[in-house]
Amino acid sequence: MNSFSVKIWAIVLAAIGIAIAAHKIINVGLPLTPQQDTELWTVQAQATFTGTGGPAKFALKIPSTTPNFLRMDEDFISSRFGLSVDTVDSNRVARWAVRRAKGTQNLYYRVQVARANNEVEFTSQPDFPEKPEYVEPYKSAIESILRTVREESADVESYVRALLLQLNASSPGANVELLLGRADDADEWTSEIIYILKGVRIPARKIWGFTVSDSNNSMALTPLLQVHNGERWFTFNPRTAQQGLPPDFLVWMVGDLPVYDASGAKDVELSFSVTKTYAELMSVVRKGAEASDSLVAQFSLFSLPVQGQNVYRLLLMVPLGALFVVFLRTFVGVQTFGTFMPILIALAFRETQLFWGIVLFSGIVAIGLMIRFYLERMMLLLIPRLAAILVIVVILMLLVSLATNRFELDRLLSISLFPMVILAMTIERMSITWEENGAGDAMKMGIGSLIVACLGYLIMTNESLMYVMFVFPELLLVILGLCLWMGRYTGYRLTELFRFNAMRRGGS
Repeated sequence: MNSFSVKIWAIVLAAIGIAIAAHKIINVGLPLTPQQDTELWTVQAQATFTGTGGPAKFALKIPSTTPNFLRMDEDFISSRFGLSVDTVDSNRVARWAVRRAKGTQNLYYRVQVARANNEVEFTSQPDFPEKPEYVEPYKSAIESILRTVREESADVESYVRALLLQLNASSPGANVELLLGRADDADEWTSEIIYILKGVRIPARKIWGFTVSDSNNSMALTPLLQVHNGERWFTFNPRTAQQGLPPDFLVWMVGDLPVYDASGAKDVELSFSVTKTYAELMSVVRKGAEASDSLVAQFSLFSLPVQGQNVYRLLLMVPLGALFVVFLRTFVGVQTFGTFMPILIALAFRETQLFWGIVLFSGIVAIGLMIRFYLERMMLLLIPRLAAILVIVVILMLLVSLATNRFELDRLLSISLFPMVILAMTIERMSITWEENGAGDAMKMGIGSLIVACLGYLIMTNESLMYVMFVFPELLLVILGLCLWMGRYTGYRLTELFRFNAMRRGGS
């Protein structure tokens, strides 16, 4: 395969990996850096009543469909009350019940929500309402308003907007003034609008909720108007005609009040409060992906058991370390014993920590090298000699572990995590290099291996890189593409430039 084809493959693989990661960041909302926080609101409904001494039941409508918000968690708090949650029409209803209720009783419902760019829609399909029989003088006023609005609209959506603009005009006409006199608050005014819309058989209803804030101990439910055009629901502010849900509006219930129903209780009081805290953005995004049942959630490493997650947090750093080794060997010209031996040593450094890892690695290789030179006098065959070196390495590791345990140096006990075969092969290759090319080349390659292992350790223990590789494993395709691209490099290495520069000075 020619160089151009390899570069095309490298570009395609890198583009696929970057595109998937960009989709997760832009569309799903996955954070690019760890430990980013997002706002989290805790909304509490507290019901207080006095029991009459007999059976008591209390039903509270609670959030079901919450556009712009994601339900993170919810709690039901009571003493001695049984609890069930079911769905009635478009609402969820929490039902508390107890056999005997006497004195003051307190029930709590608490929900935690976070802002989300979800596309949740109200899916119920309403029936067309019957046209009411308006009575005079309201009949003439309503019919006059509806005729005017009809001329200024093209569909249900524009019809309702035009109607609301006329009903809430800063200088209302006589017909609107007549209707305004029948409504004393937002609830009654929204009911009046729904009553008017029945005249043209447009399905309409109320939704109730709150505008969340930093902290508020006395929130009141606020109504918005929803109309159905035969396909979907549209939301309007009944006072301003503004279309759509406000971004800070948390939908609590759908339909008419009351929000609760009680029996066997008196002096019932229901209050709502909200407070704002902060939560890790990653947990919010994961919850949202699970709730939406998206492919991101199904194929996310977070869906694995915790043990599996811990394994892949480590394994996904190995290709990154390998890419670093490829760069150093291909472009810099650093010489090492074995291609990826430094990466395996770097993995062991994760447990021993860098300083003690260097001490243990250098000590075992130095002692093993001395014993290897002694074995050379025995003129053993290659395979038996390697096996003997492996046994010696294990003995050295065992002795170090016993000695460090005796002196309570717990950190050095992790020497058992060093790859024994790699250490044995390093000792063998270093001794051969020593014999063939001299001690200088052997030490140079040994130091190069140790430097690469140290740098690889710093890369593979970087928390930000570990997070990025775990959350965006598709970046492995980018690493693969870079490896393919670097694999076709045939130019000078950095160390060769220094070497040839010395030759040029010597020739001149």
